Amino acid sequence: MRIEAVLGDITRQDVDTVVNAANSGLLGGGGVDGAIHRAAGPGLLEACRELRRSALPDGLPVGGAVATPGFALPARWVIHTVGPNRHAGQTDPALLASCFSGSLDVAAGLGARSVAFPAVSAGVYGWAADDVAQVAAGAVRSWVPPAGEASVGLVRFVLFSPPLLAAFERALAT
Repeated sequence: MRIEAVLGDITRQDVDTVVNAANSGLLGGGGVDGAIHRAAGPGLLEACRELRRSALPDGLPVGGAVATPGFALPARWVIHTVGPNRHAGQTDPALLASCFSGSLDVAAGLGARSVAFPAVSAGVYGWAADDVAQVAAGAVRSWVPPAGEASVGLVRFVLFSPPLLAAFERALAT
């Protein structure tokens, strides 16, 4: 699997799936979540509402991952994952790692060959960029596709600022 880090806009990535740093309600928000919802169009919100009505009435748990279509995005799918909120006392790196490995499991189940990730839990959820980068790089490097599922060939970390990009470049260089 090729792993890379780029500076850019995750909503413009030409990949099979983008990962959304969602909140447990799945109904949009700020940051990456809001940008993905705006770029995907109203169909994404409706798909998330349907998930809440049917499979996830209590919301998506921290570390979980679930897919919807990508609607107006270049990506065919959006995988929503809820990162741990350090401000709320969610400081276990295993919870953060599960966001990355669980999203890759969902991507493989969809047959996706390429996945774009944001820096899940960095920013308003209070995790330091270097910590997120180390956990993310480790989770992706150690991920093994579920038996019988397609393997993801490209993981691209798409970062919106030079400091985040530098953190991921350091993590990927080790």
